[in-house]
Amino acid sequence: MKRAVHPVYVCLALLMLLPALQGCFGVALVGATTGVMAVVDRRSIGVQTDDTAIELKAATRLSSALKEVSHVNFTSYNRRLLITGEAPSETVRARIAEEARHIENVQEVLNEVVLSGNSSLASRSNDAFISSKVKARFIDADQFTASHVKVVTEAGVVFLLGIVSEREAVAATQIASTTRGVLKVVSLLVKESDEEIRRIESSIAHSATSTDGAAGGK
Repeated sequence: MKRAVHPVYVCLALLMLLPALQGCFGVALVGATTGVMAVVDRRSIGVQTDDTAIELKAATRLSSALKEVSHVNFTSYNRRLLITGEAPSETVRARIAEEARHIENVQEVLNEVVLSGNSSLASRSNDAFISSKVKARFIDADQFTASHVKVVTEAGVVFLLGIVSEREAVAATQIASTTRGVLKVVSLLVKESDEEIRRIESSIAHSATSTDGAAGGK
C-alpha cells in the first residue's frame, strides 16, 4: 500500500513549476497552489504575506552598525516577530528589538537574542540540520499537520511557533524535545480550543475555495 503524499510536498512541487508556466493555465495553477497553501496553514493569505514582508523588512532595515557587531535572524509568524542570534551587549540587544518594533504590521517582538560572540558557520549548519530533523519527525509521527508548527533553531535551542490545539502543542513539544541534538525547546505556540481551530480551518478553506474559483474563471 502506497503512503499518501504529504500536502506540503505537493505545494513545494507546484511552486517549483510556476516559473515555467505562462497564461491562463499559470494563473489557474497559482490559484490552486494558493488554495493548497491556505489549507495547510492556519494563517490567512493576508497574514502570510505580512509575515514574509516583516521578515524582509527586518533584515534590510537593521542598521549597519548593528549588523557589524551582531548576528541575528528574524522569523515572523502571525505578525509576531521572533529575533534570535547573538549580540555583544545588552545595549545592542535592546536596540535590535527597538528597531524591529517600528516595522509595519509587527504586533509583538519576541527578543530571544543572547549575549555572546557570533556563532560559527558550523554551528549554524548544525542548527539547520536540527530543524530539518525535528520537521521530519513531525511528519513521521503524524500526530498533527507538520506545516502548522514552524521550527527555528539557534545554538541547539528549538523555538516552536504556530497556531495549534492543546493536544498539538503537547505533541510538538514532546517530539522536538526528544530529537537528538536539541538542548532546549521554547514553545511560542498560540494555543486555541478545538472549536476555534475548526472555525479557523473552515474559514481558511472557504477563502481558498473562493480564490480557486476566481482564478479558474480568468
